[in-house]
Amino acid sequence: MAERALELAERAWRMAEADEADAVAQLEDSGFARFAASEVHQPTLIRNETLTLRVVRDGKVGCAVTNRTDDDGLREAARRAAEAADSARADPDYAGLQAPTPVPEVAGFDEATAALTPEEQAAAAAAAIEAAAGYGLYGYFTSGLTELAVSSSSGHAVAQTMTDASVLTIAASDDESGYAEATSWKGAELDPAAVAREAVEKATRTKGAVEIEAGTHAAVLEPYAFSELLWYFGFTSLNALACLEGRSYFSGRIGEKLFHESFTLVDDGLTPRGLPKAFDFEGVPKQRVTIVDKGVAKDVVWDRRTAKRAGEGRTSTGHALAAPVQGFGPLPLNLSVAAGDATREELVERVGEGIYVTRLHYLGVVDPREGIITGMTRDGTFRIEGGKVSKPLVNLRFTTSFPKLVESLVGLEKDVELVNRSDFYEERYPFGTLVPAVATEAFTIVGTGSGPGL
Repeated sequence: MAERALELAERAWRMAEADEADAVAQLEDSGFARFAASEVHQPTLIRNETLTLRVVRDGKVGCAVTNRTDDDGLREAARRAAEAADSARADPDYAGLQAPTPVPEVAGFDEATAALTPEEQAAAAAAAIEAAAGYGLYGYFTSGLTELAVSSSSGHAVAQTMTDASVLTIAASDDESGYAEATSWKGAELDPAAVAREAVEKATRTKGAVEIEAGTHAAVLEPYAFSELLWYFGFTSLNALACLEGRSYFSGRIGEKLFHESFTLVDDGLTPRGLPKAFDFEGVPKQRVTIVDKGVAKDVVWDRRTAKRAGEGRTSTGHALAAPVQGFGPLPLNLSVAAGDATREELVERVGEGIYVTRLHYLGVVDPREGIITGMTRDGTFRIEGGKVSKPLVNLRFTTSFPKLVESLVGLEKDVELVNRSDFYEERYPFGTLVPAVATEAFTIVGTGSGPGL
């Protein structure tokens, strides 16, 4: 599999005039059926090839990206990468290319999903619309095939073929809104109709939303909401570069008990329950990294640059981004939270009095060093009264401490869900978080917005 991507990556670096060079090839073949007001209105087919070339000349690094993959296009990319290297300063953090190394075998490819036709993608969207039973439904169904390959002048060459499928639905009217989604690397595991019914059921309960006083509330966060908070915290605090530079909540705190003892967090790109990856964008084998073990901070994720900077025997854990964005540092793209022992209903009972949150949006990091994140709830926020979900609430503005929220857990759901996070990348590169719903005593509301959703 992925022979085309591997051939393209090798052909690209061989055109470079450099001391060292590597290339990443990403090939996408996908379909996207978007719907609005219960009508499919934007069917899209994408076939694209993207090539990222990195060259090293006299200790200076340059890169170029292109989707012109004929010989002329690759020669032009090689010229631009060399020009960028020649105009750069020597890079003290450049750690050299990955030596030839075997990578783990992983799941993540499903032939039936790769073979889904535009008609079948449209039929999946239509199934969601039909299940909404006249409710205005917004969202999409998408599925695709991605080939990823890394090849370099060091002799290292690795490739992977992966599939993914997702359905996202928002059931909405002027004063009602509900949300649901599902993702898998096996399209047959998705039930678009069931996802739509979940969104509609949530929306029907949001009419007549009322306000709530600002303050720190006990709360139940559905996996959609908790995944959003975890992703923003991970982006800023579970990144080795941020940790080394003192910008992370984990900076100077590795080895300390920072969270509730029920909270265990790993980054695991190898698990078949997620969207598996065998290697990162430098071709380094993926490793399962324990980040938090029973509340104790254990580690962050690393790439070759940060491992070199740290010294002391550090090695990459297989979390490098593509060359043009390695300045962000390595990212934990496959976060997984250990499940707990409660049902969703039991989490609500444990909270007793508080709020129930389906989904978050418009997030921003206020203080990465302290893990403080702000944003809005949407598409299904409710009061919890007497241990039951009760009346709907308007959108709420929150500014809350993720560490405090997790330190104050009162329960985690006994099942985890895969929540898609792939919108981070422009090219198709499927990844997501595996998370349960959680109950906490510390979710801080600072104001209200308007309406329940859109």
